[in-house]
Amino acid sequence: MKIGIDARWIFKELSGIGSYTRELLRHLARLERAHKFVIYFSDPGLRDRTVAETDLLRAPNFSTCLLPFGLFSIRNQLRLPGLLAEAALDVFHSPNYMIPLHAFPRGRPGRIRCVTTIHDLIPLMFPAYAPRAWKRRFFMLYRWLMHEVAVRSDLVLTDSRSSRDDVVRYLRLPPERVLAIPLGVVPKFQPPARTDTGATGWTPGSARAEQTILWVGRADPYKNLVGLIEAFAALRKQYQLPVELRIVGPKDRRYPEASQRAASLGVEDAVTWLGYLSDDCLLSEYQNADVFVQPSWYEGFGLSVLEAFACGTPVICSNKGSLPEVAGGAALIVQPQDMIGLTEAMRRVLTDFRLARDMRERGLRQAQKFTWEATTRMTLEAYQKAAS
Repeated sequence: MKIGIDARWIFKELSGIGSYTRELLRHLARLERAHKFVIYFSDPGLRDRTVAETDLLRAPNFSTCLLPFGLFSIRNQLRLPGLLAEAALDVFHSPNYMIPLHAFPRGRPGRIRCVTTIHDLIPLMFPAYAPRAWKRRFFMLYRWLMHEVAVRSDLVLTDSRSSRDDVVRYLRLPPERVLAIPLGVVPKFQPPARTDTGATGWTPGSARAEQTILWVGRADPYKNLVGLIEAFAALRKQYQLPVELRIVGPKDRRYPEASQRAASLGVEDAVTWLGYLSDDCLLSEYQNADVFVQPSWYEGFGLSVLEAFACGTPVICSNKGSLPEVAGGAALIVQPQDMIGLTEAMRRVLTDFRLARDMRERGLRQAQKFTWEATTRMTLEAYQKAAS
């Protein structure tokens, strides 16, 4: 079987989808020798970086193809179908919703079978949560595109059972055409290494001059960063805790509300905006945080929750989307609209060392259930199912 994978979702600053694509490629190159793979790029620099990071070319059954057009260009729709046919692919996998529509007949199997990963349907389900995204401004186009992608894909992959249910419901697909394949945790995300004396540089949960709350993600309103800042301000005011909020994620000029809210509540000096971080810097933030908080209104998976678990960091997350499914009883669960409940949950973790220790242990056990090897093997099975 010959399989093509669109790696153009790997951008300079890795997002969740870029990380998903990179780790899938890395583990396919390690695990699979029976099939041939063609990996598509359009940026030579990103191709070279990805090849170096994943050891793709050490696998004799892998090759790369540099396309002379971008993922979102008109030429992608017009020229890619012919290039896929020339490559004599059996299966083409798009790690997100953008596929060359004319390569895949509507409602029936084509010569090349299509597997598409749909990570979430947030703009379709909750358009108010992404008010300034292009998918909101061009909502009718986005809705049409998602339905076209769904009906032209032989199989749709999702990251969780929750997302699978959403895809079946909103895109009206037969359940047997939608597979839930959970993501894994990169092995480098782990608790702080012990020193020669048997102790880490600091003891999680122990008293320090200033404790830290960590948040990781984009600034989109569905992430509920404004709500977290309000609960953080209440935590400092009501309990006088010396605590800092550290925010990791790319800045987005479309959504200045979080920084504005921090200023209006008088906590801007206690909020550190770190921007986009490399994996190594992100690892350090997870390891040194006293608690990780993800109070989102919706998540298709919640990979940051697993990364925090794997680093031995207690987690507080909302009860929406896939988060309870991923957390598996290892996190404190709150309702995203309940600022009092979120404030109290953070206070408990920061002041109850026994609770924090128990949450760390449960989180580490939960993270061990999610591996990229398992994700990759399930994805290979999906390719085989699509081809048959």
